[in-house]
Amino acid sequence: MAVWLTAPVAAQSLSSAAEELAQTLRGYRTYQARFIQILVDENGGQVQESRGMLKAKRPGLFYWETNEPMAQFIVSDGERVSVYDPDLEQVTIHALDDRAASTPALLLSGEVDNLAEHYEVSERRLGQDTREFTLLPRNPDSLFVSLRLSFYRGELQEMRLEDSLAQLSILSFDQIQLNAELADSTFALEYPEGVDVIQDGV
Repeated sequence: MAVWLTAPVAAQSLSSAAEELAQTLRGYRTYQARFIQILVDENGGQVQESRGMLKAKRPGLFYWETNEPMAQFIVSDGERVSVYDPDLEQVTIHALDDRAASTPALLLSGEVDNLAEHYEVSERRLGQDTREFTLLPRNPDSLFVSLRLSFYRGELQEMRLEDSLAQLSILSFDQIQLNAELADSTFALEYPEGVDVIQDGV
């Protein structure tokens, strides 16, 4: 597991940190960026690297595209999530339940007023421009055991997610565009005719 070293900062109450993070995210009407995703195992070895693009728009619209070696497209309309796997020639559509809604990237498009109900949130400040928020889910069935969001001058620059197997997924963002106009049509999932479409509880 990676060890994160940071300068000492004054302690902050969990409720205050949750509100600080919610206030920052409320200012994100839209967010789009390219990303590099690196998966690190429990021994610190790199398992996989992928690149892609994400777009998010409140309320509830989300688009995620991962390129090779494992291409995948994920789109949310706020009520349903559609996942297209080109290699499998398959689209899976399922309801956006509480567990799926806690997916870290959906913090950019979903509801953030109740963060303190779902997470223990703490904050570190690194100098004047960098802030780091760590989220620990209160739900034991969460998709992750910890999540760290790093902001530089108010822009989300990085996510670090640790799962129950002690694997660390690091998402680094660049070409960030904050609050640019994004048409709703941008969040349509396109796939060729003939692929299998699976309705999972929808």
